[in-house]
Amino acid sequence: MSNFQKDTFYTVILALFILTLSITVTIFASYGLFFFAIKHYYLEQAVNMSFGAIMHNYNQMMNYLINPFNGTFKLDDFQSSLAGRIHFEDCKKLFMLNFGVLIGSGIYLWFQRQKRIYFKPVFKYIAIGGVILAILMAVDFDGFFVVFHEVLFRNSDWLFDPDKDPVINILPEEFFTQCFVLFFVLFEGLNIWKYIKKART
Repeated sequence: MSNFQKDTFYTVILALFILTLSITVTIFASYGLFFFAIKHYYLEQAVNMSFGAIMHNYNQMMNYLINPFNGTFKLDDFQSSLAGRIHFEDCKKLFMLNFGVLIGSGIYLWFQRQKRIYFKPVFKYIAIGGVILAILMAVDFDGFFVVFHEVLFRNSDWLFDPDKDPVINILPEEFFTQCFVLFFVLFEGLNIWKYIKKART
């Protein structure tokens, strides 16, 4: 493999690291965003539950999604349909894939950081692509949200029926919007930083 090919591979892995790092930070920051959402969007009144109970169920949901040793989706105060459980199982697989790529790419970059260089124009184009996606999200978040799920999931289980999966009542669209905005800020910032930082042109 030539140096050009090795540097190309290094650049691709770096791009994957930035993507998965941005996703991971957003996942863990969602706890704070949800904490804010409970009061700001009157979720206590929406589901007739206390702040603590809502937060407890969110913690249970997130523990299932981020904990590789938790194989059972169960919420103390919300029933779940088969389709709902399958959707959360699909989400968990994506979370595990994200964490795996983050760890694997991070290890590779650490050991190759003194040996390889990356092609910084790549990160300019990625950042431009991110801006385009952010504009599409801002113009029509509902449409963006639907396409996002259709790309990631092969079924329609993500279309929750509040009567069968009432947990959706504590997950307002505004909460997801804030998560997407945080992701794009992190993703764009990291890509712009890698473009500005001195590297091969």
